[in-house]
Amino acid sequence: MKPSKSTFSTSLILLILLVIGCKQENNTETSMDAATTSKTKEQPPKNPLSDDFKKYWYAGEAEITSYQLSQARYGEIRDGKAVLIYVTEPFLPEEQVKANNSNPENVSVLKLNATKKFLTGIYPYSIMSSTFYPVYDNQHAIKTSLSVQEWCGHVYSQLNNRDQFEFTSHSYFEGEADQAFYMEKAILENEIWNKIRINPENLPVGDISIIPSLEFLRLSHQKMRAYDANAELSSKNGISTYIITYTELDRKLSINFSTDFPYSIESWTEEFKSGFGANAKTLITSATKLKSLKTAYWQKNDNKNSILRDSLGL
Repeated sequence: MKPSKSTFSTSLILLILLVIGCKQENNTETSMDAATTSKTKEQPPKNPLSDDFKKYWYAGEAEITSYQLSQARYGEIRDGKAVLIYVTEPFLPEEQVKANNSNPENVSVLKLNATKKFLTGIYPYSIMSSTFYPVYDNQHAIKTSLSVQEWCGHVYSQLNNRDQFEFTSHSYFEGEADQAFYMEKAILENEIWNKIRINPENLPVGDISIIPSLEFLRLSHQKMRAYDANAELSSKNGISTYIITYTELDRKLSINFSTDFPYSIESWTEEFKSGFGANAKTLITSATKLKSLKTAYWQKNDNKNSILRDSLGL
């Protein structure tokens, strides 16, 4: 039996209403998502910046400093080079990447790209960490990340500062592989290097809870979490020294910097157990300043500019 015209008309009307209803529902979800995405959190109160800071860090240049590196790895000391690249840039607080355009919601950060290159026998290590810290010294680093490349493979870690710390990691090691989890906020060792350059008087001292550098946690295969430590700050003959002692990790980090602005990093040492099992022994990684250069390096990408590496001893 064929359906009547009235039955067909009724079915067609119901189908149209259903399609319209689905479209309206989808549009509502998109609108809610868009509203959520555009919502920006209120930023903490800003600490004032000194005239010296503005003149030095907003001159359109980066500060590049090279160091002679002695890196402890696998129970031996390896010779290499380290470079610290500091530069200010506008940062998007929600997307947590560099901003391409001027916007009142942008956060001005002091970025540190820290690199290390050294050999372990026949094969090379290349390590780079990036930390984006607000110049107003009024909150934790917005983001910090780490990449390590060597012939066995490569690994990557990233920590984002949102409602909580959001940690993601990718590794070729069994038991680590791909990780993603939330953490309670704590002081970051990675951000200490930025805080020194902004206002060392605000460095945390005494008994503290601190998350070690992503580099140390990765190379030593330690759990990603905050550890109890003691921090102290002292000055002598124009050089200030900031020391973090991790009793639980049997590790001590000492950073030496100029007491006066711009608080340049002169050297550092890191004492810890290197190697595995019964063969592990306490060694000291050290880095000593070679040369420093202020330049807009991103504009120096012609072959003729490679001579600038000589001026850095690289």
